[in-house]
Amino acid sequence: MFKYSKLAAVALIAIAAAHGSALAQDATDPVVAKVGGVEVRQSEIDLATAGLDPQLANLPPEQKKVAALSAIIDVKVLAAGATKEGLENDEQFKQRVAFLTERELHNAYFKKHVVDAITPEEVKARYEKEIAAIEPQEEVKARHILVKTEQEAKDVIAALDGGKDFAELAKEKSTDAASEGGDLGYFTKGRMVPEFEVAAFALEKGAYTKEPVKTQFGYHVILIEDKRKQAPPTLEQVEPQVRQLLMRDKYVALLDAAKAASSVEIEDPALKKAYDEINNPQPAAESQPAEENK
Repeated sequence: MFKYSKLAAVALIAIAAAHGSALAQDATDPVVAKVGGVEVRQSEIDLATAGLDPQLANLPPEQKKVAALSAIIDVKVLAAGATKEGLENDEQFKQRVAFLTERELHNAYFKKHVVDAITPEEVKARYEKEIAAIEPQEEVKARHILVKTEQEAKDVIAALDGGKDFAELAKEKSTDAASEGGDLGYFTKGRMVPEFEVAAFALEKGAYTKEPVKTQFGYHVILIEDKRKQAPPTLEQVEPQVRQLLMRDKYVALLDAAKAASSVEIEDPALKKAYDEINNPQPAAESQPAEENK
């Protein structure tokens, strides 16, 4: 039917399964299975599906549901055995549960005050700020004719001087089969080999090279059809990145405020020094005048 790593599925699903019992249990959350009399509801399946190993992400929905249910059953039957043995009273287990609870509270707090707190207005304002700080690059729209020898390139230039259409000549003469009529579209600096780039950006709109341009690919004759400043990406194109910037800033501010309102004491001096270096980097000291203490 299908293959998946049961161990990986169980490992990733354990925490999600533990949350299932706290979910609302009503008519919209039907019972899917029972394990030792304990109900498994659809909401728990949904949580488990979201926590499956990424390698299972492309499975059809029904197969993912089976994988999630299988992992939940595995967790519950062994959890029941652990309860019979009283493992929930083990101190290491209690410490781990406490840590996992705090981690999930951290995540819930982060979601509420960072992820869900970002407004469309903030996204738009941050986008406009970032775009305003970007210097638009110049880009050109070019065609080229690529031939093997310098003499062939000179013959092409002579034909253009005689009024031959560049695109038609490219179809006839160019060895670059990848471009239709030699069309290379728009490009900015850094996209082409250096010799080609220098020649292309030196041309005015509507002009073509009067001398062959030699590169590792052969000899080029280049026509510049248009020059313009590159349009910035739209908000829709970069919204995920803008949200990441906002989340980073909000998270840092949230942490700073929380730490300021709490006392943090690190007993180990070396550990404290390392922590402070990472979390409280000091600005570089200003250089002092050489003769200040004369």
